[in-house]
Amino acid sequence: MVRRLVDALLAGLALVVTAPLLALAAVGIRRASPGPVLYRAERVGRGGRPFIMYKLRTMHSRRRSDASRITGAHDPRVFPLGAWLRAVKLDELPQLINVLKGEMAIVGPRPEDPAIVARHYDALGRETLTVRPGLASPGSIYSSTHGDALLTGTDPEAAYAERLLPVKLALDVVYVRHASLAYDARIVGRTLWVIVATLAGRRRFADPPELAEARRLLSETAAWSQQRHVSLL
Repeated sequence: MVRRLVDALLAGLALVVTAPLLALAAVGIRRASPGPVLYRAERVGRGGRPFIMYKLRTMHSRRRSDASRITGAHDPRVFPLGAWLRAVKLDELPQLINVLKGEMAIVGPRPEDPAIVARHYDALGRETLTVRPGLASPGSIYSSTHGDALLTGTDPEAAYAERLLPVKLALDVVYVRHASLAYDARIVGRTLWVIVATLAGRRRFADPPELAEARRLLSETAAWSQQRHVSLL
């Protein structure tokens, strides 16, 4: 209850403070690419319940039905202003509305597309669905600092599922198992530092402190899956 109250107060304050920035971004988006300012994306929330997540639109509105759900590095669908908004995470600010609605938290595992959840979430990944998804998390920080290097090749969704998603989910499971207000504050501070460093031109970042535990979780999950497979033979 206390955490929910803190989230709502911080989200309301952040929306008031960033309103002029959101207004400028909205004007820029309308001038850069025809279409709506907001992008409404279906995501999977707490308990596996779907919800609509809000973002500033960073891609051209025209989208093929077979287009990848994952945005790769230098994706031609992203217009130049949109690329900058994504780099500094300003496109995520409308999710503060989701926080006010109780669908998201300030800190929590990043919500995923229903198709990604259905295809690629194992038992470890589904542990992230036991809490509200959030704006910031160890997994989202890792995705920001290491994602572009991992999403190479002609199939960004396959690269995401094989190289980035398992680590991202394991990092967020580490968060879920150790969540506290103090930990939340550290995650917010680390997220802001990455944004500022990115604006300053930094491109290389250290591995997150949760990575060792995340890799141990992945190893344990792989070993359990192997044992289960052998027992079924």
